[in-house]
Amino acid sequence: MDRRRLPAEFTQTRLQTNKRVIHPAMLCTFPLLVVFLAATSILWPALARDTMDPSRCKQGDPVHIIAFGDSLTAGLGLTRKAAFPYQLEKALKARGHNVMIANAGVSGETTSGGLARFNWTIVPQTDAVILELGANDALRGLSPEKAQKNLDEIIRRLKARKIAVLLTGMRALRNWGGGYEKAFNPIFGRLSKKHGTLLFPFFIEGVALDPKLNQADGLHPNAAGVAQIVQRILPKTEDLLKRAKALCDELATNTHSTN
Repeated sequence: MDRRRLPAEFTQTRLQTNKRVIHPAMLCTFPLLVVFLAATSILWPALARDTMDPSRCKQGDPVHIIAFGDSLTAGLGLTRKAAFPYQLEKALKARGHNVMIANAGVSGETTSGGLARFNWTIVPQTDAVILELGANDALRGLSPEKAQKNLDEIIRRLKARKIAVLLTGMRALRNWGGGYEKAFNPIFGRLSKKHGTLLFPFFIEGVALDPKLNQADGLHPNAAGVAQIVQRILPKTEDLLKRAKALCDELATNTHSTN
């Protein structure tokens, strides 16, 4: 995806986490950055309310989707064009959809990390979010209750801003025992039902544990594996586009009725 085609604020969500380079000059600005982020976390609720208007839904504009997740979204070990957001955008465009997908995947991210960076990741131009978090919580055996609470809050904030949500599920590894599986695996279905979001039950369905579709670590899909995920999630993503457009129409109607 060519960053020059995206609004400036929207491209800021494209995070490249496999390689991090810090210029010496950045060290001087770090204290200011800390102050800025602290202020943002305090002021964001008011800012978020200001962005709930149909100006983000101008006729003819693409639907702006943020793929908000961990290394499965970021494309750890893959080129940019082989990663999930790029392949999905390409597939949607091939089906005639006017869409842009920003890669907001961070390798190693947990649900807690996702919630912590919500305010500066979900920019005002966002129409829809594919929420792919929870795999690292399960890998580390973190509290299923905490993971559910974090995801619940993320979804609540997205809904408050009239942003359509496609929640993708994950399953716990069996080495944590049956009790952990029973506590963790139902989280996604439960939250989808509670909030009325779209649900793709298992993000790596048909790809997990297949050596031909995964990299050498056995955990991360290769380019062919990502292509399989894209084909399976495509119908749900098209439903997501419909919901995003419906929310835009709702925002426009509400705005006209109050004027």
